[in-house]
Amino acid sequence: MESCKSCAEKSESGCSSCKDESLLCQDTPDAFMAQQSMERRLAAIRHRIIVMSGKGGVGKSTVAANLAVSLSLQGKKVGLLDVDIHGPSIPGMMKLQDEKLSVSNNVITPVEKAGIKVMSIGLMLQERDQALIMRGPMKHTVIKQFISDVAWGDLDYLIIDAPPGTGDEPLSVCQLAAPLDGAVIVTTPQQVATDDVRKSISFCRRLELPVIGIVENMSGFACPCCKTVTPIFKDGGGERLAQETGIPFLGKIPIDPAVGEACDDGKPFVYHYNLSETAKAFEAVAAHILEMNNETSES
Repeated sequence: MESCKSCAEKSESGCSSCKDESLLCQDTPDAFMAQQSMERRLAAIRHRIIVMSGKGGVGKSTVAANLAVSLSLQGKKVGLLDVDIHGPSIPGMMKLQDEKLSVSNNVITPVEKAGIKVMSIGLMLQERDQALIMRGPMKHTVIKQFISDVAWGDLDYLIIDAPPGTGDEPLSVCQLAAPLDGAVIVTTPQQVATDDVRKSISFCRRLELPVIGIVENMSGFACPCCKTVTPIFKDGGGERLAQETGIPFLGKIPIDPAVGEACDDGKPFVYHYNLSETAKAFEAVAAHILEMNNETSES
C-alpha cells in the first residue's frame, strides 16, 4: 500500500497523523468503498458476539448454533456467521449443505433457516469434501467480505462462530467487526481443556475484548430415561476457571445423545428437544445474553 507523503516514512505507526487518512491511505477507491459498506452493515447490527475456545472439540459450534436459535425463539432478529474457514460446521448443523447463496450487484444474500440468517464458507464450496488451503491474509479478506458484502439487514444479534485457538480468524473478527459486545468462551470440564481455554481469556484481555462468560459444555451425561446427570469428565472445571479468572459463569450443558442426532440431522436442538435438561441449559445461556441486552437498553 502506498502511503501519503506526510507519513511515507512512518511504516510502523501507519498514517495516524494524516488529516484525512481515510481518503489518502486506502489501497484503492474500491477498498475505501468496501470499508464504508462494512461500517453500514455493522451499524445495523445491535449486538455482535463471538463464540470461541482455545481448545478444539469442545462443542463450540453446537453452542453457537443453539445460542442463535434460542435468541431467535425469543423473538430476536439473529444472524449466524461461521468464520471457521477450514472446518465449517454450521451448514451441516442447520441442514444447509445443499443450499446455494444468491449474489446480486456484488451483494450476497445469506441463507435463512428457522428465522436465522446464516453465512459460512461451507455454503460456497462446490463439493462438500473440498479442502480450502489458504494463509492468513486470504482468510482475513474472506472474513471481511462476510461482513461487508453480505446483506445482513437489521439484526438484534450476530453470533460469530470462530475456529479453535487464537489465530487469524478470531483476530480478524475482533479487528473487522469492532466493537464486539464480547466473547462467549466454551470449555469442557477437564483440565486439559481449561488450560487451553485460559489462552482464549488472555487473548480477549490483550485485545480489550470483554468476556461475557464461560460455558462448561459436556458437563456430565444426562440420562434420557431418568434425567440424572452423571459426570464423565472431571466435574466443574469451567466453573472453577470462571471463579479463578473473575469471569461470569454462564452454566453447564450436559451431554445428551439427542444433541449429536440433532446436529447430524440438521435440526435445531433447543427447538426440537426443548423439554430436555440440555435444552434448558442452552436457554439459560441465552438468558444471560438477553439480560445483558436489557442492561444496555436501560443505560
